[in-house]
Amino acid sequence: MMNFQQHIEHTLAERRSAGAYRSRIVSETGSGREILVNGRSYLNFSSNDYLGLSRDKSVIDAWQQGAERYGVGSAGSGHVTGFTTAHAELEQQLAAWLGYPRALLFISGYAANQAVIAALMQKSDSIFADKLSHASLMEASIQSPATLRRFQHNQPDSLEKLLNSGGEGRALVVTEGVFSMDGDSAPLADLHQQSQRAGAWLMVDDAHGIGVCGEQGRGTCDAQKVKPELLVVTFGKAFGLSGAAVLCSESVAEYFIQFARHLIYSTNMPPAQACALTAALRRVREGDELRSQLNHNVLQLRQGLNDLGLTLMESSSAIQPVIIGENQAALDLAQQLREQGIWVSAIRPPTVPPGTARLRITLSAAHGAQHINRLLEALHATAHILR
Repeated sequence: MMNFQQHIEHTLAERRSAGAYRSRIVSETGSGREILVNGRSYLNFSSNDYLGLSRDKSVIDAWQQGAERYGVGSAGSGHVTGFTTAHAELEQQLAAWLGYPRALLFISGYAANQAVIAALMQKSDSIFADKLSHASLMEASIQSPATLRRFQHNQPDSLEKLLNSGGEGRALVVTEGVFSMDGDSAPLADLHQQSQRAGAWLMVDDAHGIGVCGEQGRGTCDAQKVKPELLVVTFGKAFGLSGAAVLCSESVAEYFIQFARHLIYSTNMPPAQACALTAALRRVREGDELRSQLNHNVLQLRQGLNDLGLTLMESSSAIQPVIIGENQAALDLAQQLREQGIWVSAIRPPTVPPGTARLRITLSAAHGAQHINRLLEALHATAHILR
């Protein structure tokens, strides 16, 4: 048997040989429309800053003013002294905006998903998750004592068959609003209907839908007129910051305050961040023009990709994947784009299924027509690899 060091070195070597090795880049200016790496500026199509709010002056000013009032950290769990008026006001505004009795803040979407599933699910229960659900949902489901069953991606009939197969305990159906790697939307109305028929709860992670669709940017659930029992929204995408919130009923919120370990045992987000998020919420609610620009960018890119003869996925979101197939080919193409001043990330297994390595192009309201054209010109120059 290999010792720890041998196992680590062997596993790293395997990942390198498979073209699946992950590396972190050092950005010298943050991740906006442009990104500066090793002294060179690139046009950035890898950011989740869908509305461009990470550099919004009102959001930055709110953070600075919050830091002046509260300091730069919360200095404790929200269950001790880390829950301030800034946090409370943000929770109240989120709940009112999204139409739920309560909202609970978490330090990340990953933590929120883990906390909900860990606190709710017991040994006799069942989790029914879309096969392409985010890693945070899948890992939490696997680690929970409940039985995990996965239904075919975005197929309510597949979910119905699993729900009808029975189970003694409670049932939780788990999906995303907009899927992070394919960019397509879940058929939430059908999934919710199937869940209700079976007496199950529906949990939706709308990390990539909140802020960019629905009335006032209320997200995928609002756009499809669905109100799941559990809604998770995150602030690292359209809001331009970080953190997350769980929207739920009064009693469920109180239950999580008692039993959600990720909430209880984590230092709360800085109050200044909560101030910035409140400002970002205001910009999101008033952001119809930004959403219109983003949607226009999506249409322009999809038309251009279609003109290049590329196969498009069923995505109307800011996430527009170009499937390459092999890991190394995706890496090579991303590198060729960088040589032309375009930054696009190559996404490979295990993040996506084997054989579906891709360029994950993400758009922002901060992009203009000229930026989309530059990307299309660069892709045209590498079209021999894409086909």
